[in-house]
Amino acid sequence: MKIDYLTLPGLAAPVGFSHVTVSGPGRLVHISGQVSKDAAGHLIGAGDLALQTEQVYANLFAALEAAGADPAAVVKVVTYVVDLTAEKAALVRTVRNRLLGSGPYPASTLVGVSSLVAPELLIEIDAMAAID
Repeated sequence: MKIDYLTLPGLAAPVGFSHVTVSGPGRLVHISGQVSKDAAGHLIGAGDLALQTEQVYANLFAALEAAGADPAAVVKVVTYVVDLTAEKAALVRTVRNRLLGSGPYPASTLVGVSSLVAPELLIEIDAMAAID
C-alpha cells in the first residue's frame, strides 16, 4: 500500500511525526494533532480557548488542502481540551460549527485532558479524512 508522508511549510515544524499521512487505494488522510501555533511556531491566542480553536482549525484546513482534501472530506475528529468543562465544550462546538458550517458533521470524540505537550496549549485536534 502506498503511503505519502507530508510536512507542511505553513505549519510549525514537526518533531518526531508527520503533519499528514495519506494511505490506501481509497486514500485515507490522517492528520496529526494540530495545536494553536503559526508556521514560525509562535502561540496564537494565549489563554483564549476560542482563538486557539480557530487557529487549530486553520492549521487543520491547511493540512487537508495539502492532502488534496477539504473540510467536507473529514470523517473523524478527536478533540483534546485541557480541564474540559461543559462551558468549554460548548465554546469549542460553537467555533467548530461556525467553521464547518451546518453539517453533517464528522464522527467526533471530545476528550478532557489535564495538559498537552506545552502548558500554554489549551486544545489539540487530530483528524481523518477520506478522498478519492
